[in-house]
Amino acid sequence: MAEIVVRYFAAAAEAAGREEETLEVEPTAGALRALLTERYGAPMRRVLEVGSLLVDGVVTRDPQRPVRRAVDVLPPFAGG
Repeated sequence: MAEIVVRYFAAAAEAAGREEETLEVEPTAGALRALLTERYGAPMRRVLEVGSLLVDGVVTRDPQRPVRRAVDVLPPFAGG
């Protein structure tokens, strides 16, 4: 288990009801996604299905990606 600072943006913050928290989780993107879905239910699941995680400055959807100290949960962005 690792202590990870998770920052939420836009719809992810709305789903979590906060902008940041620290969680104990297995240090992979997949484990973090599973924990967030378990904690915050369908609203977070919808964000994670179409959004992504920013790990060490790299956007990822790879469930095996190791996570370290901080992860940003990003909803899909529109624009051009």
